[in-house]
Amino acid sequence: MRHLLATAGLAAALALGAGHAAASSGFNFSTDSCKHDYSTLYDVDVTAGGLSFHRKDGTPSKVFLHDGALKVDGRDVAVSAADAAALRRYEDTVRKLLPEVATVSRMGIQMGFDAMTTVTMTFAEAGQRDEILAKLKRKQAQAMKEIDEGVGSGHWSSDRMTETVAGSVSDSVGELVGSVTSSAVTAALSGDSAKMEALTARANALDKSINAEMNKRSKDLDARANAICPRLNDLADIQQGWKIHTVDGKPLELMAIKPKGSTKDDHDENGDHVVSF
Repeated sequence: MRHLLATAGLAAALALGAGHAAASSGFNFSTDSCKHDYSTLYDVDVTAGGLSFHRKDGTPSKVFLHDGALKVDGRDVAVSAADAAALRRYEDTVRKLLPEVATVSRMGIQMGFDAMTTVTMTFAEAGQRDEILAKLKRKQAQAMKEIDEGVGSGHWSSDRMTETVAGSVSDSVGELVGSVTSSAVTAALSGDSAKMEALTARANALDKSINAEMNKRSKDLDARANAICPRLNDLADIQQGWKIHTVDGKPLELMAIKPKGSTKDDHDENGDHVVSF
């Protein structure tokens, strides 16, 4: 039974990992191809009329830019021709970035729910299987809808992304592991050796198949996430190059730029560098 539960736990960890690859303490990516660690405290709305950066805490609280023009907390800010060109490049890069973030989000959700579906098909009792699969399907559809209506439609919110991607996966994992554990414990306590042998055989098969499949998909997800880093690098270079200041004289910062690994919080549980945007 220990092997059975360990295999179920592995599958659950893979599902959670897929979710957290797409959202954890914001939206996180491996920084193999990033020059720095990046983060932003702003939510972002991308519309045909421009880019709106807004937050509840901190100043400035609202920044709006479009076609080289800039407003900070509702006030027009005069910028040089060079800075206007920089703002145009920044706007164009953000417009290209969010669809890529949405794609990575969908990949993470799909991977997580596929892992849980595989576990359900392997372990769930016949009387439970349809109900669990239906729940997973509903939660996956809801998560995908939230991605489409959020970042997929040009509306970025770190809190919303974390709740949508990681939250939807972790909630489902909890229910699934409870069901698998219940089946294993029931079989063990009943003394049904045939059932335990069958469950162990399924665990052995799952242990091999899910590792191979999910490892491959994890690499694909990491590669897709890493491909976002060049756009973040471009945004950092543009911001560091402009000469725009807020009313208090500080440089306008729409994203924080730090050396890799500059703080403990910039690492995931494996010690790898992460980037949030």
